[in-house]
Amino acid sequence: MFTALGLTSFGGPTAHLGYFKTAFVDRRRWLDEADYANTVALCQFLPGPASSQVGMVIGFRRAGYLGVLMAWLAFTLPSAATLTAFALLVKNSAWVDPQAGWLAGLLAAAVAVVFHAVAGMAKNLAATKVTATIAVLSGITVLALPGPWTHLLVIFVAALAGMAFCSASEPTAAAHTATVPQSVAIAALTVLIVAIVALPVLARTTGNHFLEMVNAYVSSGALVFGGGHVVMPLLEQHTVAPGWVTHTEFLAGYSAAQAVPGPLFTFASFLGAADAGLLGAFIATVAIFAPSALLVLFGLHYWDRLSHPLRVRKAFSGANAAVVGLLAAALYQPVFTHGVTGIASLGIVATCWLGMAKWGVPPWAIAVGAALAGWVLL
Repeated sequence: MFTALGLTSFGGPTAHLGYFKTAFVDRRRWLDEADYANTVALCQFLPGPASSQVGMVIGFRRAGYLGVLMAWLAFTLPSAATLTAFALLVKNSAWVDPQAGWLAGLLAAAVAVVFHAVAGMAKNLAATKVTATIAVLSGITVLALPGPWTHLLVIFVAALAGMAFCSASEPTAAAHTATVPQSVAIAALTVLIVAIVALPVLARTTGNHFLEMVNAYVSSGALVFGGGHVVMPLLEQHTVAPGWVTHTEFLAGYSAAQAVPGPLFTFASFLGAADAGLLGAFIATVAIFAPSALLVLFGLHYWDRLSHPLRVRKAFSGANAAVVGLLAAALYQPVFTHGVTGIASLGIVATCWLGMAKWGVPPWAIAVGAALAGWVLL
C-alpha cells in the first residue's frame, strides 16, 4: 500500500495527506476520521515532513517499530531512487551542459514553485501584523547574515517573539492512535539531541566528509518547521555554500523533485548523489528522515502535553512565521537570481505560476513543460 502511494502521490504534502485519508480511512478503515485528524495534527506540530510522519504513525499502529521502517521505506524509495538516478545523470553525463536550455527551464520552474509555496504559506502562517512582521524581519536577517546557523537562530528568536506577542489557535485534541513507552520516547529524544550536539563537533574535528554530510542532513531534518519547501534554504546553505554541489545542480534537483511523487525531502537523495554518488544518496536520505522517526516516537507519547500549553502554541506561531521569511529569502537568493536570466526565462516563470495557481496543472507536468520550453527558448 505505501509503495503504491510512493509511486502515485503527486502534489506535495497536503495532497499526500488526502491520498493517505482515502487509502487508510475511507478504503481500508485502519483509522477513523477523528483518529486520522489527530494523527495529522501531531505530525504538523512536529518538525519534519508531515506526510512522511503520518505514514510512520500509521505504520507503527499496524506493525510497531518495524511498521515505522517499512512505511517510510515504501513511501520514500520510489522518489529517492528516481532523484538519485537523475543526479547521477546530471553529474556524470557529458551531454548535460550546465548551460543547457532544458536545465535553464527547470531553474525557471523552481522560481514559480517557490513563489507559489511562499504565497500559500504567507496566507496561512503570516496573516497577522505580528506574524507578517516576524516573517519580513526573518527574511531580511538571513539575507544580510547568510549561514546555516543564522537560520536556526532566526527560528529560535522568532519562537521567543511568538511566545511574547502572537496569538494561538485552540489546542487540538490528543491523538490516541498508538502508544509508545515513556522509556522509548525519552531514548528517541535523547538520541536526537546528542546527534544534533555531537555531530557538528565530530565533523569539524575529524574533517570526514561523510560525517559532515550526516551532520548537515540531520540538522536540516530535525529543525525544519513548515514542510518540504522550507528545508530548501537550509540545504542550500549546507550543500552549495561549501561547494558540495553547484547552484545549477541544486536548483535543477529542486525542480526535478517537484516532478516526482512522494516526499519532497527526497531532494536530499539528489543532493547526496550529486555530491558523493550512491553512498552519498543513502547517507543523505537516511540522515534527513531519521529525526522525523525519532520525533514521532517521542511525540506519540507526549502529544497531549506538547500540544496544549498556550505558550508553546504561541512559540510555534512565531517559528512558523519565521519559516515563511526564510523561504521568501531563498526565493530571491539563490532561486530568482539563478532562475531568471532574461525575458524568456521570466516568461517561463510566469507561465509555470499560472499553470499551478490558476489552471491546476500537476507539478510533474509543470517541470516537464518548463524543461521543454527551456530547450526551445533558452
